[in-house]
Amino acid sequence: MVGSPNRDRKAERREATRREILAAAWEVAHETGLISVTLREIATRIGMRPPSLYSHFASKNAIFDAMFAQAWDEFHAVLEKAIPAFPADPRGRLLAGASTYFDFAVGDLARHQLMDMPMLPDFTPSAEAFQSSLQCYGLMRSLMDEIGIQRQADLDLYTALVGGLVNQQLANDPGGDRWRALLPRTVTLLADDLGLPPSPT
Repeated sequence: MVGSPNRDRKAERREATRREILAAAWEVAHETGLISVTLREIATRIGMRPPSLYSHFASKNAIFDAMFAQAWDEFHAVLEKAIPAFPADPRGRLLAGASTYFDFAVGDLARHQLMDMPMLPDFTPSAEAFQSSLQCYGLMRSLMDEIGIQRQADLDLYTALVGGLVNQQLANDPGGDRWRALLPRTVTLLADDLGLPPSPT
């Protein structure tokens, strides 16, 4: 009987420590904001000395980089799971896509700021981390192609409208639904402008 391959316990421990570091970084971001995330605070929360973090991440920005990729990977998983249940008609799919992004974005302010807002002037995602956002963009682009929205200007308008509602919700009615309630109206205005066929009654 052939035995199973030996586990790389060192790699497993290293990956577990990296996840612990990221979880601590998110804790700080949720409690006091992204700009308050420091290596010292992260190390304190997981019982490490700050210099020890460098054996797992080269810098604080490397931690932000991993957080950025993690956030987009989470949205990709949410979107991929949601799309099969979207309505079949173009307007219904457009609204469902907008609602899925809206709910994900407003569900976590710090995550939204890292994903979509220039909150950290010294941080730029690496090409590797940015691939996670491009995968989400590709999924959304496929959805828009199915609907019949292919011009870049139309996609830009769509993201600007939905992103604007997200920012208004987070800034002026966190935890509420004042701007979420405007999603159907906003999507209808856009759909009318694009000449999408009416939804079935």
